[in-house]
Amino acid sequence: MDGFFTSLLISIALFLLLFSPSVAVDSIAANQVIKDGETIVSAGEMYEMGFFSPANSRNRYLGIWYKKVATGTVVWVANRELPLSNRSGTFKVNSQGRLLISCCGDTVIWSSTSSAFVRYINPVAKLLDTGNFVVKDGNSTDETNFIWQSFDYPGDTLLPGMKLGKDFVTGTNRNLTSWKSPNDPSLGQYVNYVDTNGYPQVFILGQGLLKRIRYGPWNGIRFSGLPNEMPNPIYSVDFVVNQKEVYYKSELKSSTVQMMRLMWDGSMVILRWNNRSGEWIVFANSLLDMCNGYGLCGPYGSCDISKTPSCTCMDGFEPKRPDEWNMAGWSSGCQRKVPLDCDVTEDFWKIKGMKFPDTQKSWYNKSMTLGECEMACRKNCSCTAYANLDIRRGGSGCLLWFGELLDFKVCDESQDLYIRMPASLLKDDGLTISQSGIKMIRVLTITLSILLVLLGLSLAVYVYKKKRRRSHTKGRGRRVHALDKKYSDVEKDDLDLNFISLSKIVKATNNFSIDNKLGEGGFGPVYKGVLESGQEIAVKKLSETSEQGYDEFYNEVVCVARLQHRNLVKLLGYCMDEDERILIYEYLPNKSLDLYLFDETKSSMLEWPLRFDIIRGIAKGILYLHQDSRHRIIHRDLKASNILLDRDMNPKISDFGLAREFGGDQITDKTKKVVGTYGYISPEYAIHGRYSVKSDVFSFGVLVLEMVSGRKNREFSHEDVNDNLLGHDRGKPPPFSHF
Repeated sequence: MDGFFTSLLISIALFLLLFSPSVAVDSIAANQVIKDGETIVSAGEMYEMGFFSPANSRNRYLGIWYKKVATGTVVWVANRELPLSNRSGTFKVNSQGRLLISCCGDTVIWSSTSSAFVRYINPVAKLLDTGNFVVKDGNSTDETNFIWQSFDYPGDTLLPGMKLGKDFVTGTNRNLTSWKSPNDPSLGQYVNYVDTNGYPQVFILGQGLLKRIRYGPWNGIRFSGLPNEMPNPIYSVDFVVNQKEVYYKSELKSSTVQMMRLMWDGSMVILRWNNRSGEWIVFANSLLDMCNGYGLCGPYGSCDISKTPSCTCMDGFEPKRPDEWNMAGWSSGCQRKVPLDCDVTEDFWKIKGMKFPDTQKSWYNKSMTLGECEMACRKNCSCTAYANLDIRRGGSGCLLWFGELLDFKVCDESQDLYIRMPASLLKDDGLTISQSGIKMIRVLTITLSILLVLLGLSLAVYVYKKKRRRSHTKGRGRRVHALDKKYSDVEKDDLDLNFISLSKIVKATNNFSIDNKLGEGGFGPVYKGVLESGQEIAVKKLSETSEQGYDEFYNEVVCVARLQHRNLVKLLGYCMDEDERILIYEYLPNKSLDLYLFDETKSSMLEWPLRFDIIRGIAKGILYLHQDSRHRIIHRDLKASNILLDRDMNPKISDFGLAREFGGDQITDKTKKVVGTYGYISPEYAIHGRYSVKSDVFSFGVLVLEMVSGRKNREFSHEDVNDNLLGHDRGKPPPFSHF
């Protein structure tokens, strides 16, 4: 929650800068003096360079900022640690091609690096359209041969075309360093850099140079564990690893204004300028997921944001220090239940759905096949895991890990990782083994299949008859299938969801007894049920008179089945039997939030700490829907009655019948049919039918007001004020009884 509000505040209040331009110039000749406040170096319509002062500061700095778009947003500062205290500063390029900032005459307070033994006949400094400030030989026709360039010395911002990484030829390290505060560009405590130990990956260091966040390794398309970087018309990304250099770089393919910035609080954000609203939009934020913290669960521990506790030991491993582990002290990690022994048969456990571990102790080869990679790992007793280096074109290259495996995270990762395990443990635990083990299993399978032929023939008739009996109830089984051509493409999605027969549901709910009824919404009535296993469930039955129908039913099945988060209600199964449409959810005994919030008696149970925890839990669920899940979901009907509470009063967002899915780069959409609950619907959606993640944020804001005030938005009234809760004058607060 702290990361959510921090990112929101940062994206709204981005550095109002003070500067006073007069005449703009394109380039600076040798020994030409640029005085503070008199001349600004310009680069077309996008960037300009000169002296400026951050908001609430009298210090003067030489910097580069956006010109007409995102006016005043600084992207580079020269004298970060040596500010001028007044407007007496001057700037020039000398005959050695060095940039000089002077104060009070000829006192140099800052200079760029350059060879002291080389003199150029005509050095020229120029601000390029890319935002790169360069010094070049004015007599040279080579437009790429620079004496010096600002792109080699980044500040806190990575512009399109800039490289983050290391040049092995020149020894140049291109790192990002945060500002000390929003209004102080001096060096902060956070550093973003490319680590070249083993297979290169990207780290963010915090206070004391401790590793805080890790991105990687690169799999040919994206960093492992991050959302898919699908091809899009806005920008492209690349990570280059060769003998001369290692770097990460993004390139814009459209007129969109976008940058990456290491914020003063240590978050790494992608900011995209919105011309319509005139503000920066936080497109991605590294701090939104607790599991992004480096090594949170220690060696062989995996972090899952949807579980409590978030850290668990991987299969075949156990806590190294159980006493600390039980007290949420996970840094010591896990240890093998059975130690490795090269003299004993060992094999490899194949896993997926995990961010790949730290590669600082690794080795790689770009030309090896996966089979050759396995053999190389088998021959080295210190090798603990292997995988393909590149996932493109079916997989290629080899990546070997040595020593303990650190920094696992459960995520939507399809690439296979092979971890070395004792063969006995693989057999006992039934874990998936590697290719060589699979070959042995195939031989046994062929032999056994001959013995099973007769059994298969005898079952064929039974299966055929069973299919005929169930042909009128399509959709039963382990996978949800479309009943209409409109949804036929959804069959491609592997929605592993239990089908529960109508007879079991009837028995669990005592034939939908009125005594078992929990309530009723727009979809239909909800009943409490108990399965034969003793599990309590909530049964949501589509009513014949409901304004919602099959579209909402199918939409909710598809949306919720794909989502896994502790603050989202869990869908256990579904039932489609002729005209019946039923959803089966986990049972939450404390029912919905509105039953407590707007009840004079029960509301007293919601003390402020609990209300704050509920607000924070709802925010986490929304952030997951908008930014952390593979499928970006807009809920469109957030309200108190759609927030359910479990036994511990933890909130869970429910009712996804009206939700919509956005593509990776989609920001907004429009509809002619406005749905949702009035009082929670944002103005642009209610009036123009335009909805986006902001629609849910608006609804969340209304919900927060109701949580704080204890009053319904639409039913609010106070003395002579004829208005709802949102329009109420903040200078005349209602007489809230709880605070």
